[in-house]
This record gives sequence, structure tokens and C-alpha cells, in this order.
Amino acid sequence: MAVHPTAKIHVSAVIEDGAVIGEGCKIGPFCCVGPKVVLGPKVHLKSHVVVTGITEVGEETVIFPFATVGEIPQDLKFKGEETRLIIGKRNRIREGATLNTGTEGGGGVTRVGDDCLIMTGAHVAHDATVGNNVVMANQVAIAGHCVIDDDVIIGGLSGIHQFVRIGKGAIIGAVTMVTNDVIPYGLVQSSRGALDGLNLVGLKRRGVDRADITALRAAYQMLAQGEGAFQERAARLAVENDSAYVQEITDFILGATDRSFLTPK
Repeated sequence: MAVHPTAKIHVSAVIEDGAVIGEGCKIGPFCCVGPKVVLGPKVHLKSHVVVTGITEVGEETVIFPFATVGEIPQDLKFKGEETRLIIGKRNRIREGATLNTGTEGGGGVTRVGDDCLIMTGAHVAHDATVGNNVVMANQVAIAGHCVIDDDVIIGGLSGIHQFVRIGKGAIIGAVTMVTNDVIPYGLVQSSRGALDGLNLVGLKRRGVDRADITALRAAYQMLAQGEGAFQERAARLAVENDSAYVQEITDFILGATDRSFLTPK
């Protein structure tokens, strides 16, 4: 066990031999930290937190009571192979959230980026990749192998089907089941996840230029109502439009995927 001398560990916490506890960490009462865990500087485990498995937690991340981080995947194909969970910096992992390690078949690593808010009871499954500045509201469930890009917001009680990709800046309404890929900056709502426009509020909050928002609106209309198949419309957009934001959408659509797309109404 390697514990930095500035770390503060409650007497009731259990830190197993082999764990690495970084500078300025705070570990509260009744926490359990496994032997292959690395906590970066100033990580704070509030109380009753379990961090186990081959897990790295980035600096200044705060994990709230009864969260379980780094347990084995909820996958019947898992046979005990050594896989990992890597969590970035300054995340907030709230009460009762669960984040699992990867599986051999899925690449072996589950990843969470920086500055995410993972709210009460949310779940990040094996081999998922979560970007930066992602917000998962209460009881969100991210299934295995999903890719959630930067700046995504997922409303409470929503579920994301395995292998689904959600593009940068998209927003998912509460109580939504998402079974297909979501384009960057898309707005998805209704119980079975219908693509219902763009996340205009999010774009404006981030200060996106009016010209780019206009270009995105026009691109969405072309994807919704243009001639030809969905992929053909995207290919034409990639050639005809020079907005970097529109290019993100077309690159996303034309990239490889294991799922079909939610298409505009």
C-alpha cells in the first residue's frame, strides 16, 4: 500500500495492500479501496464508497456514499479476466452510482473522461466510453460498448442500448429508451427515442456562432427531407457544407457503427 503522507483516511476505512492513495486524498468512514486501485491527487471518497478492480480515479474526483466503482461487468461472458476502469479528473459520482470494468471481448477498458456529473443510481456498463463534460441524470443506464461523446446530457430514467453512439453535444430527454445512434447536437425525446430536432439551447449556451447554428438548422432539414437515403444525404452534406459543426455530424454518420441511426422526423 502506498499512501501519500498528506492523505486523510478515516480509521474505519479499509485500504487493501497494493492500493495507491495520492496526495491530498480524503477517504471517509466505511470506505473500501481494493488492492489494484489508484486514486489520483485530491480524490475524495465521502463515506461507504467501494472502489475495487483495476481502477484509476483521476484527481479531484469526488465519489459520494454507496457508489460502487470498478466491480466486475454484469456480463455472463465475463470469466474473471483482468480488465480496467479509467476515470478522469474532477468528476462527481453521486450516491449509489455503479461503474464497471471492461470485458476481454470489448477491449478490456471502461473509460470516463473529465468533468462529468454522474447522478444518483446511474450506471456505466462494461467497455463503455464516456467523454468530457457529460451529465447523466438520476438512474440513467449506459449499456455495454456505448460511446457517449463530449458535452452530452442524458435525462433521468433513460436507457442507452448497447453499442449505441451518442454524438457530441446531444441531449436526451428524460424517460427515453435510445436504441440507435444519435447525431451530434441532436435532440432526442419520447419513450422510444425519436430524433426531434437539434439541441439549440445547448448550442446557444456554449456560445456557438449564429452562422453555425443556421448551418446546423439547414443541415438537419436536408437530413430530414432531402432526396435519397439518409447516408446519401449525409455524404452530400459533407461535400456541400463547410461548417465545422455540420462536418462533425456528417463524419459521425459516415463513420463505422454497430447500430442504425435515429433519423429526423
